Amino acid sequence: MITTPFEDPPAPGEAVEVADGVLWLQIPLPMVLGHVNAYALRDGDGWTLVDTGLDTKKTRAIWETALAGPLSGVPVRRLIVTHHHPDHVGLAGWFQARGAELAMTRVAWLTARMLTLDVQDRPNAETLAFWQSAGMDPETLAKRAGERPFNFADTCTPMPLGFTRLSDGEVIEVGGRRWTIRFGQGHAPDHATFWAEDDSLVIGGDQLLATISPNLGVYATEPEADPVGEWLDSCNGLAPHARDSQLVLPGHKLPYRGLPDRMRQLIDNHDGALDRLRTHLAKGSCTAAQCFPPLFKREIDAGTYGLALVEAVAHLNHLHRLGEVSRCRQADGAWQWSLVPD
Repeated sequence: MITTPFEDPPAPGEAVEVADGVLWLQIPLPMVLGHVNAYALRDGDGWTLVDTGLDTKKTRAIWETALAGPLSGVPVRRLIVTHHHPDHVGLAGWFQARGAELAMTRVAWLTARMLTLDVQDRPNAETLAFWQSAGMDPETLAKRAGERPFNFADTCTPMPLGFTRLSDGEVIEVGGRRWTIRFGQGHAPDHATFWAEDDSLVIGGDQLLATISPNLGVYATEPEADPVGEWLDSCNGLAPHARDSQLVLPGHKLPYRGLPDRMRQLIDNHDGALDRLRTHLAKGSCTAAQCFPPLFKREIDAGTYGLALVEAVAHLNHLHRLGEVSRCRQADGAWQWSLVPD
């Protein structure tokens, strides 16, 4: 059974102590999700932080309030970033400039730094071709082709050279506890999760959310990727380490207990989506954009269209990797997907 012992999240700039020497902070986000969680662990004469939020004036002001308030003016000595997405790494450079050591996985650091340096005024040709291949509707495609796309540099501080590498299976000491690092895949490459050796706490980032599933998307950078397969493999690999005693500190929503049940749910969620997709394709071939109804079972609006599209491609790519579907390029550039006959 999944339980949430802390029902009220901390207000911006405030914190809730969720374990001895461990503070939970919630940083607002200007998007549907609404927030990202950050954690502060008292570490000797300073703090170790986990994740940061986006680089905005509002976020910086919230951190200044937190640093002077619940963190009591004690310096941040280290920043751990679970994965490269901007709501988690956005202020890494800002904290580094204030003297914090940055610790990340190598792939996460390289990806984040590359993306902060890749600024585009309009979508490039490869991205447009990828959207066409997914069957993006012409009106949306034309609109997005003329707009500035999301750039990491818009919400992340510049990342200076130099970081401390986190490795899969490594044991580190943070906040008076020993933690085993275990990587997850699918939502982000080499996503670091941290498991206290006494089975009391797990820092789960976006790999171990309680009530929502993170986006598993395919992008123009790696159009043949299979994040759904990587996700399922990761969940099956992490599940044996789950204990009911563990308080999970996730990247979004509330801390919770009941990780063994949640691991089964995370697997079943995508197994169910794949079964619904098979049933949908049995009725006839279609593009990725035409697979929204069986996958999401809700209305997809303009704000969620992009995430839905890349996740639809991800599920189709997984079935393609399994040999269950085939695809044929249409005159408009879109892949038409079909079930392979038994």
